Amino acid sequence: MQDFTRYDQKLEFILRHAARIFAEKSYHSTTMRDISRATGVSLAGLYHYCKSKEELLFLIQDNCFGRVIDRLEMRLSDINDPVQKLRVFIDNHLAFFAANMAEMKVLSHEAESLAGDLRVRVSGKKEKYTRRARKILSEVRQTRPAGEKQIDLTVATYALFGMMNWIYNWYNPKGKLAVSELVDNVTRLYLTGFVDATQDRALDLPRTTPAENLSVWREPGENTTNV
Repeated sequence: MQDFTRYDQKLEFILRHAARIFAEKSYHSTTMRDISRATGVSLAGLYHYCKSKEELLFLIQDNCFGRVIDRLEMRLSDINDPVQKLRVFIDNHLAFFAANMAEMKVLSHEAESLAGDLRVRVSGKKEKYTRRARKILSEVRQTRPAGEKQIDLTVATYALFGMMNWIYNWYNPKGKLAVSELVDNVTRLYLTGFVDATQDRALDLPRTTPAENLSVWREPGENTTNV
């Protein structure tokens, strides 16, 4: 169990509010004073935790990609079936970002707002995540019958991310469609299509989804205290 210091907790509090404001106003339209007002932390206090607004954006993106990758690798560690790996990949991504919709919007809209080393560091994690998806899709493709027309892996990879990353525009985690149902629908749509979904093999794979009632800023079992 990781015991978070008060410094860590205060920084996470600031990042959570910064992500919400960036999502609402856009990164470039947000000022440090906006974040100060939203958090109740003085400007001097903000600069104690982050040197700049750009560093806030970097920490939000870096934290999200780091968490989602770590959770994925942990969940895939004992899975061999390629289709089940893909379902876990989709499940992990959708469940994580359904609990962190503001962060998802920031990652989607502000991908080009970082510069220099900060951008390189985030891009490295993003590329690692993309390569993992591509590898899983390659394994799934190898399970298909020989001679079957194959879809280009680059198209398949980015089409998958396109489906998943758009949910912040329409999905309501508190609405009638549970995250587990969202995962089922996206997995079936991706693997079997819409028209011919009933003609492919069943995709009722065992669910291994951890409870996802926490935000990116806390992992299950970690110490939580009020900021």
